[in-house]
Amino acid sequence: MAKQNFTVSGMTCAACQASVERCVTRLDGVKGVNVNLLAGKMTVEFDEKLIDESAICSAVISAGYGASSENNNSSSHHDSRAEYKNNRINSIRLLKFRFIASVCFLVVLMYIAMGHMLSLPLPSFFIGTQNAVINAFTQLLLTIPVIIINGKFFTVGFKAIIKRSPNMDSLVALGSSASFIYGVFAIYRMLYGLANGNIELVEHYSHQLYFESSAMILTLVTLGKFLESRSKLKTTDALERLTNLAPKTARIIVDSAEKIIPAEQLKTGDVIVIRPGEILPADGVIIDGNGYLDQSAVTGESIPVEKNAGDEVICATVNQNGSFKMRATRVGEDTTLSQIIKLVDEASATKAPIARLADKISGVFVPAVTLIAIVSAIVWLIAGKGGEFALSCAISVLVISCPCALGLATPVAIMVATGKAAENGILIKSAESLENLCKIDTVVLDKTGTITEGKPQVTDIIIIDSEYTQEEFLTLCAAAEKGSEHPLATAVIERAQGLEMPDADEFEAVSGKGIIATVNGIEIRAGNAKFINECCQTTAVSDYALSLYSQGKTPLFFAFNGKAAGIIAVADKIKESSIQAIDAMKKSGIDVVMLTGDNSATAQTVQKATGITRVIADVLPHEKEACIRDLQAKGHKVAMIGDGINDAPALARADIGIAIGAGTDIAIDCADVVLMKSSLIDAVTAIELSKATIKNIKMNLFWAFFYNALGIPIAAGALYPLLGLRLNPMIGSAAMSFSSVSVVTNALRLKKFRSTATESSFKNDESHKLLTVEGMMCDQCKKHVEKSLYAVDGVRKVEVNLEKKTVEVTLSKEIGDSDLMKIIKDAGYKPLKCEQL
Repeated sequence: MAKQNFTVSGMTCAACQASVERCVTRLDGVKGVNVNLLAGKMTVEFDEKLIDESAICSAVISAGYGASSENNNSSSHHDSRAEYKNNRINSIRLLKFRFIASVCFLVVLMYIAMGHMLSLPLPSFFIGTQNAVINAFTQLLLTIPVIIINGKFFTVGFKAIIKRSPNMDSLVALGSSASFIYGVFAIYRMLYGLANGNIELVEHYSHQLYFESSAMILTLVTLGKFLESRSKLKTTDALERLTNLAPKTARIIVDSAEKIIPAEQLKTGDVIVIRPGEILPADGVIIDGNGYLDQSAVTGESIPVEKNAGDEVICATVNQNGSFKMRATRVGEDTTLSQIIKLVDEASATKAPIARLADKISGVFVPAVTLIAIVSAIVWLIAGKGGEFALSCAISVLVISCPCALGLATPVAIMVATGKAAENGILIKSAESLENLCKIDTVVLDKTGTITEGKPQVTDIIIIDSEYTQEEFLTLCAAAEKGSEHPLATAVIERAQGLEMPDADEFEAVSGKGIIATVNGIEIRAGNAKFINECCQTTAVSDYALSLYSQGKTPLFFAFNGKAAGIIAVADKIKESSIQAIDAMKKSGIDVVMLTGDNSATAQTVQKATGITRVIADVLPHEKEACIRDLQAKGHKVAMIGDGINDAPALARADIGIAIGAGTDIAIDCADVVLMKSSLIDAVTAIELSKATIKNIKMNLFWAFFYNALGIPIAAGALYPLLGLRLNPMIGSAAMSFSSVSVVTNALRLKKFRSTATESSFKNDESHKLLTVEGMMCDQCKKHVEKSLYAVDGVRKVEVNLEKKTVEVTLSKEIGDSDLMKIIKDAGYKPLKCEQL
């Protein structure tokens, strides 16, 4: 089974989308079709043994649209995106030209057609019944260029009718053609009247010319298309900013010398030199030096992160301070940035379940509207209202009923939302996942690496043998543990950083118990309480063990020369953001469950610290999936959040799988949502964004349905018998055009989305200070000030205003006014004052 992407041209509305889907779905061997109206893309899943790409393209072309297959390899991904944007920009320019050119002719046409009604001066040869044919023929000549300029409506519209797949262009073409043809008919009737001396007939038809309606319909629809296309282009702003982040060149080491090469020529293993202010051209690992990296564009983190030798770094992040060398591990289309863009692109191309209703209606909408227009004309003719009245109603129905708003209601909101999520370091893999997030009522959390840091840290050092100071005890313990690869040993060694640790003379790992090592002639045993009690019976070890276990800590016992020496307690620290996120989930009515393989004592300690509703401990990896299944069987919509290989089955089973970005590739592959910052706060943000998006889509669909439900009857003349009210075709065309613009504009409001969880997570622990600074002149000055301040621990955010000569600093911990002013001064600028906000 193959999956191929296609570019489809000529689609203008939801009816076009439905027509393309319908014609491809009918083909033998096609298993699934998804058409993205907004991007002009189609994804087809098909059996290569039964059908090929050329047959699929032929089917789309035979339906009246253009089609070509795309190269699915990653190297063409950004090229196709750039090509799509260029095509969109060229389309906007063409629409702008068409609109301006149409207006030039329309203004003159309206002046001639309507000038006498407004008592405007007109040349004498346009005035009076005797000059009526001259007036009418001039209107005809002014209308023809507008029709030619906007000929695409007619070529596409009538071709779609011939192919029995009428679309929005068909409605516009029918409405404009009907007006134009009736105008030509009126001219012939006027000529007949002149030839036979029937002045009354001439005067009658001189007031029934519809040329201005024909031209106005085309001009207003073109204006609506122009505004709509400009708005659509804004929906991809977030991804465009990401795409433009990657640098064009890279500085690498070749034969011990630096060489600048195009970034696309980078290869895995190249050593790249990064200096202050430069952007990383690839993913990699620092091999020498250090720096403070601004990762906000990729992960959403506002605070620069310090990176040292051995740390992984991400493409398109900005080195605020410091210099280093890095070895490229992923380049080109394999970088984290490229994968983010690809994921968001794919999510935008998918279809949310809520869109299926609009698709079903769009498939029959245009034929139904055409039928309503014909029926309304026949009814008014039978009622004796005459051809002019009947034609006016039919044209109004045709032009007001464009299904564009219906087709745009969902995809524009999905595209804006997935782009906004990416800005916040949240990758949502499909539109369906985005919709399902808002239905979640239960969140299941893994403990290690999800709620906690996933990295054991020393919490307590307890000396039992008073012969040793704490520093001596820690030095010997760390020296003994250097030969162990256990995570607890790593925590002890990290705590002893800076101390001189001698090498162990002997080392032995005792499976399931601990280690035995000899350091400076001292036999050191390290391990669990049972292991230590084998060589030295003491109640102190057991008493301390019970106390530390009850606190959720893991004690590591040490004995020196057969005598209990002390205890080092280790615990996996709970993330501060986890507590805030769990609290936010509970406030929004979500039940929070912790699922962990740890013992119940440790699990209960975490439960008390975080306020989790329910804990399931001592769970084996395969049992996690069973727990998810059990919750679903009880009617719950479950989201599972985890980071490890053992979480993958549960992530796949859950209604929504959410992977922590720092987790394993397997966990990320199984998930529907990826949190790049490894913070549970972002899970809350994703749920809030989902709710905001679905609310936006429902608003769009409501107004699209309401607009047509209200507009079509009025256009057909339903209110005329009661109120004498009927809709002019020109007003109908204007209303139709701006209905699409309003839907896109409403979707763009999602760009202003701000998570209440993210805001509340900082509001209690941050402060703001405003510095007035002289000497800042340009963007380089701004970057220099930002870099200097971001390098300071506790600076969360810096906002420089060059016009006002101010620097607003958001602090996560207290930094003195004099210290902040000194930083500015050391950067080469003159701080005048610093005040608390």
